[in-house]
Amino acid sequence: MTAPHPCQGAAKTAVRDQLLTARRRRPLTEVGEAARALAEHLLATPEVRRAATVAAYVSVGTEPGTTALLDRLTEAGKHVLLPVLLPDNDLDWARYHGPTSLAPARRGLLEPAGPTLGVGAVATADVVLVPGLAASPAGLRLGRGGGSYDRALARVPVGTFTCVLLYDDELLPAVPAEPHDRPVSAAATPGGVVRFTA
Repeated sequence: MTAPHPCQGAAKTAVRDQLLTARRRRPLTEVGEAARALAEHLLATPEVRRAATVAAYVSVGTEPGTTALLDRLTEAGKHVLLPVLLPDNDLDWARYHGPTSLAPARRGLLEPAGPTLGVGAVATADVVLVPGLAASPAGLRLGRGGGSYDRALARVPVGTFTCVLLYDDELLPAVPAEPHDRPVSAAATPGGVVRFTA
């Protein structure tokens, strides 16, 4: 893998810092309302309605919330896969069986406590929902910088519905990108689902 261009790396860091600061300032009432709206919008998409298996994640802090979404997906009879962070920052996956199946993990995360299914399990999902800090109209997603989700998205078959969960003001005209960054096909925000044409 080639080293990132220094300017791109600095630009990503600067944008990340701004977005994380803005998130920390969001009132908890707004975070809760956003989580409910996101769940409604995603559950209404044809891709999620048709999906047998959905790969998702457990939100932390003031990230757009996924708790209501995870429970609604499970209630709808979907198999929900959640990531398990490996020491090399890659992602293994395990089944979600409700809030009591989660255990505290590194970096303040909650992860499923059941048996893991391997890093390739994400490729079996009909829908892949990923975290991010921003996205561009080309579907380029700015993450937190660990590369975990770019590696996971590289395993997802072409044509799979991949969607980043954001706040409305995190849809930006452009985001700094590097060659290894994997685009997503859509973004879900409290205002609705935006589909990208990469």
